[in-house]
Order: sequence, then C-alpha cells, then structure tokens
Amino acid sequence: MAVPEILKKNLRIPVVGSPLFIISHPPLVLAQCKAGIVGSFPALNARPEAQLDDWLAEITESLAAHDAASPDRPAAPFAVNQIVHKSNTRLQHDLEMCVKYKVPMVITSLGAVEEVNQAVHSYGGIVLHDIIHDRHARKAIEKGADGLIAVAAGAGGHAGTLSPFALTQEIRRWFDGPLLLSGSIANGGAVLAAQAMGADMAYIGSPFIATVEARAEDAYKAMIVESKAADIVYSNLFTGVHGNYLKGSIAAQGLDPDNLPVSDPSTMNFGSNATKAWKHIWGCGQGIGAVDAVVPAAELVDRLASEYETAKQKLCA
Repeated sequence: MAVPEILKKNLRIPVVGSPLFIISHPPLVLAQCKAGIVGSFPALNARPEAQLDDWLAEITESLAAHDAASPDRPAAPFAVNQIVHKSNTRLQHDLEMCVKYKVPMVITSLGAVEEVNQAVHSYGGIVLHDIIHDRHARKAIEKGADGLIAVAAGAGGHAGTLSPFALTQEIRRWFDGPLLLSGSIANGGAVLAAQAMGADMAYIGSPFIATVEARAEDAYKAMIVESKAADIVYSNLFTGVHGNYLKGSIAAQGLDPDNLPVSDPSTMNFGSNATKAWKHIWGCGQGIGAVDAVVPAAELVDRLASEYETAKQKLCA
C-alpha cells in the first residue's frame, strides 16, 4: 500500500512531531510544520474545551498565510491527537472541531473506535492509531484506521516494552500500510534506521520538549538536557498506564523513583487528575542523550535533516 499523499506533502524529512501532553500548543506545532515536519498536539491540551476552536483556527490560518508568503517552501500538515477512552468526556466535542476544520491527520490513542475513524474519513482526513502490541495493531486496522504508530520500548510517555525490531517486523508481516515508529529516536541517523526496519516515518517527541516553543517549564527542559537514558523510570503509578518519566521529577515530588508502587490499571484517567500528575511528573523517552541544548524547534529540525542526509550518504559510500 502506498503512503498517503498527506504523509509526504511538503515534508523535509520523514518525521512526525508527536503530541506532547500539556506541552504541545500552537507555537510549537506551527514551528514544526513551517520547518518541514508534521506538527501535532493533544486535543486535551486546549483547556477549557472551547479553546480548541481557537487553536485550530490559529493553526489553519497561520499555515495558510505561511504558504501564501512562502510558496517555494510550504508548510507540512498538522495532526490532532484524540484520547479514545471512556474517561475522556470531551471526545465528541473535540472530534466535531476536527471535522469543522478538516484536520488532515488525527492520531488516536487508548482505544480504536469506528465512529471516530468514519468522522475523519468523512472530509478526507486520515487516522493513525498508536499501539504497543501487534494485537492492538490488528484491532485498529480492523476498525478502520489508515495507519499505525508503533510505540516501542524507550519512547516517552505511555510507551510499550517491545523492541522496535520485534514490533516493526511483526506488523510488517501482515500490514503494508503507513507505519510510524516511536522509541528513543532523537537524531537523523535513527530516523533512517526506522525506515530501514520497515517504518515509513519516525515519530519524535522528547527532543521537542527541550525547544524554545514548547510549553514546558524551564526546569523540565534543563532536566532533559542534563539527563541520559539511565535517568528514565518506567511506571504506571501516575495515570494507571505504564509510561516513561524523568527520575529527577519523581524525586522532586518526594517519591523514591527506584521503589514506586504499582497502580491499579482500572484507575486510568485522562481528566484533571492526569493533568495534575503530568504537570509535576515529567514524561520523557530514553533517547535524550542526544539532546544537549534548548534550541528553537526549527534548529532541531535542521539538525535532524542534516544528520539524516549524512547517514544516507554514509550508507551509499
């Protein structure tokens, strides 16, 4: 199956900037799109829910203005992440906003729902569903998702435990559609490696937290710059779903990051309690050893693009 045109349109490098809970907002999304990668944000980041209308208007109008002013370098498309879980009471409203603005891509998480896919397809958009197991991947495609995001071990936020090699090769045994790979991808060589494994694109989040435009505390950004893979803790304590977090942020809340209790998965919640947890307990992936400074998002994309081209040249030498 060919990759949909929307996933190739105006991209400088095959990368989607993943939606960062609390952190992604219009300034970061616009910077990513204008720099030549897909920018995205969780719908839940717009609070109160009426703000989502404003954000989508700002993004669509700003990208249209950019394209008119820079026809030789038009912006990449953007995406909105929808949490498809019963605790998300905003889903219907937020989906209606996506339909209103004809959001090019919708990324669904924590649930595969046919009605969501149908709503996005009604105006020509595509749905990418993030998964951590082959079983989840099959269910998502059966229910009408257009593509998959394989969230492998080492990814920031709600990550899986499977090796990216294992997860990618299992999916590619039966699915030839759009496949994105997430998990410790923080330089251009890793983007090329993701493609070599069978993915079409890389899905990168944590390095973009340490950018000027990211809506993160300065201390959060500084901790990413200062931390390495060994400073990441995998726990389900904070939301009921296992995820990767910065050890320093856990310790700062008076908890022992090396001895965290296990949470009851039935407590999974993406309302105000989750927001409070993620505000103080900082999600992050294992790939941050490649991050050594807080820079503008465009500068980070420049670095990724340069490293990507260098890696390709080395392979062809």
